[in-house]
Amino acid sequence: MAGADSRVVIVGVDDSVHSYHALETALDLFFVPFKSNPQFKLVIIHARPTASSILGFAGPGAVDVMPMVEQDLKKTADWVLKKCNEICSNKSIEITASEVTEGDPRNIMVDASEKHHASVIVLGSHGYGAVKRVFLGSVSDYLAHHAHCSVMIVKKHKTPAAAAAAKN
Repeated sequence: MAGADSRVVIVGVDDSVHSYHALETALDLFFVPFKSNPQFKLVIIHARPTASSILGFAGPGAVDVMPMVEQDLKKTADWVLKKCNEICSNKSIEITASEVTEGDPRNIMVDASEKHHASVIVLGSHGYGAVKRVFLGSVSDYLAHHAHCSVMIVKKHKTPAAAAAAKN
């Protein structure tokens, strides 16, 4: 999808402050406001979990709850894209494409990078410790090893108060 005169920056977003910070950082580093022929194209990717992955093995009653979970996941995805549009609009940057895809974020991001011929994938670091990474997995670690383009992991700087609270 990227032409010879532009490269593609994919930003992976979820409903966390970490991903919005990563989006803002990508905009500040790669894009110039009001430029009519930007050097980069911006693609926003939101990997939406499946309702069954949220419910797990909840038993027969889960069938009754499934439509409500689906509706909530759709609302969350709509909210995420709306927030991304607001962030980009405030910085006068146009989103080339945005996608919501259901499934594992690791696979979705790798597939999106290949589909859009990405130059770089940008995503936020949740700052999970080793134990949480074992159970939740690390999307950024997976992408660093499996994506066919550069991966930029953006960490949110801690304020001195937050750093002191984390030590306690």
